[in-house]
Formats: sequence, C-alpha cells, structure tokens
Amino acid sequence: MRLKLFTLLTASLMLFSGCGENTKEDKSKEVKTSSTPEKTYTLTLASTWAEQVPFLGPAPLTLAQTVEKMSNGRLKIKVDSPNKHKAPFGVMDMVKEGQYDLAYTASYYYKGKDYKLVFFTTVPFGMLLSEQYAWYNYGGGKELAAKVYGEHGLISYPMGSTGMQMGGWFKKEIKSLDDLKGLKFRIPGQGGEVMAKLGVNAVNTPPGELYTSLERNTIDAVEWISPVFDFAMGFHKLANYYYTGWQEPASEIQLLANKKKIDALPADLRAILESAIKSVGSQLMDQATHANAEAWANIAREYPNVKVQQFPADVMAALKKAAREIEDEQAAKDPVFKEILESQRAYLAKVRPWTLMGEYGYLKQLEQ
Repeated sequence: MRLKLFTLLTASLMLFSGCGENTKEDKSKEVKTSSTPEKTYTLTLASTWAEQVPFLGPAPLTLAQTVEKMSNGRLKIKVDSPNKHKAPFGVMDMVKEGQYDLAYTASYYYKGKDYKLVFFTTVPFGMLLSEQYAWYNYGGGKELAAKVYGEHGLISYPMGSTGMQMGGWFKKEIKSLDDLKGLKFRIPGQGGEVMAKLGVNAVNTPPGELYTSLERNTIDAVEWISPVFDFAMGFHKLANYYYTGWQEPASEIQLLANKKKIDALPADLRAILESAIKSVGSQLMDQATHANAEAWANIAREYPNVKVQQFPADVMAALKKAAREIEDEQAAKDPVFKEILESQRAYLAKVRPWTLMGEYGYLKQLEQ
C-alpha cells in the first residue's frame, strides 16, 4: 500500500514538473515572438503643390503623419514637393513609371494623355461635390475609375476638394457674348476649351506670372480657384468684377498610387492607408469652406470695389451648349469616355432634383 502511494506521488510530481517546464518553454517562445520587430514599409509621394499652398500643400504631410500613427510606425510616407521633384504636372507619369509610389494631384491636369481623367476631378456644368461623391461611391463611379486608372497601372483615391471654383476676375463687366470675343482670358482645362468656342483667347499662363500678366494687360481676365487662393494672389487689386463659377463645380483632388506597390502591402496597412486618405480629405474640405468664408468677409470689408457677378443668361446658355458639344465630340472618339459621360449624366438627372428640392429649396426660402 505504501509502495503504491509512493509511486502515485512520484508520478504526480513528475507530471507537475513536466508542466512547469513546458510553461517556461512556452513563455520563452512568447517573449521571443513579441520581441521580434515587425516589418516596416515606406512609400514615396510626389505632390503637385508646394507646402505653402493653402491646404493642398500640407495635406500629403498630414497624410504621412496620420498613416504612421495609425500603423504604429509600420507604414511611412516620404513626401517630396515640387521644389524636389521639379515636375508638378508630371507626377502621374512618375508614379506610372515607378519613380514614386504615390502622387497628390488633380486628374484633369492629365487630360492631354487621357481625356477620360477629367470626370474624376470635375467637368463644366457637372455635379456638385456632394453629388459627385454620391456618384463615385454608390452610382458606379468607383468602378469606372478603377477601369480608367487600371489602364495606367494606377489606383485612384479621392482625397479632398477645394469645392466650387469661381468663374474668374475681369477688369470689365461681361454684359453679353460680344464682350467675350477676343478677350485674353487665363482659364485652363475644359473651361478654356469651352470659352474658346465662344471666341475667347483662352491661355494657360503659369501661376507665378498671373498677377504680372493681369497688371500689364497681357491678359484681360484670370480664373484661379476661390477666395482664399485668389486673394493671396492679389487679383482683387487689379480687377473689380468677380464672377461666379460654372467650369469646376466639384474640384476633387486625387491620391494616385502605383497598383503593384499597393497590392504588395499587407491587407491591414492598405486599410489604414485608405482610412487615412478619407480622413485627411474630409479635413481639407472643411478647411477650405472655413477659409473661403473668412477670406471673403475680409475682402468685402476692405475692398468694397469688388463686385460679385453672374454671367448673363445668353452667355451661360452658350457656355452650356459649347460644353456639351465638346463632351459629345470626345464621346464619339472614345467608347469608355462615352460610358462615363452617360453614367454621370444619368446620375445627375436622378440626384439634381433632390439637390434643388433640398438644399436649394432651403436657401431659396431664406430669401423670401
């Protein structure tokens, strides 16, 4: 009996001793695993805008800080401004060719390479920002964007907007279509093409020369962006008539990414990057709305000579007609352009009645 009891006690001690050794071994493995450094990833980004440009300049830096914090240092973004890469309107090509992994820019700058890209920034008489985001996220826009950018080996992420753009600064009031004929007007992109159809001499003067060109009458009028950007350029000191916009109602900015580089990231880091892009883009839109309101309040007080104008009805009708002709011409050349055009027109026909009934209806009531 004593022998059996001894045997059982010995076996129990061996069993507990064995468990203790395994536990120590498991803990050792856990410590070893937790102390192993996680792999980090670095993406390079080329921006179209210098750091001193309001909102647009600092946005990529904010993205880099946000991504690094959210990923606990596993994902980093190295940002180069135009002073470094020297090609503000060449960043899309640099990402396509693998010189950079990301680019912060506006797609319509590259319409000379692929006219379809204009749809993902803005088009004359197109959707408002809220309408365009709804189309992009829920109306098929995201799928069409993937189709277009995929041809270039890119992924596009919407990353903020400067909102509705103004129609430009004019030294003389525009009372009719005749006042546009021969006018030397700095207006780039599709807006310039539309104006050219009405007899305007549309030019694309570099930003650094705009004030001097307007001052020396090299140009008669200039279109830039919106109050906070325009007043920093000083146009209000040279031209009294500030016209409301039609040519860029949404002005969406994109983060373009090399698809192979993004596909190589772990799934959680891709999700972190996408979440950070949305966060920074939303912040930029809030900043732009606030700053435009403050800038206009200051200029209205300090420069009462500035008059906000709307183009006459006959001018607007002619602009709309010219814009539609340009779009139809492009659609006849490119079936994918036609597909996106029809998608946007159909969605606009659906969403605009609600915009008019909702937001515009509310604002209209306040005027009564």
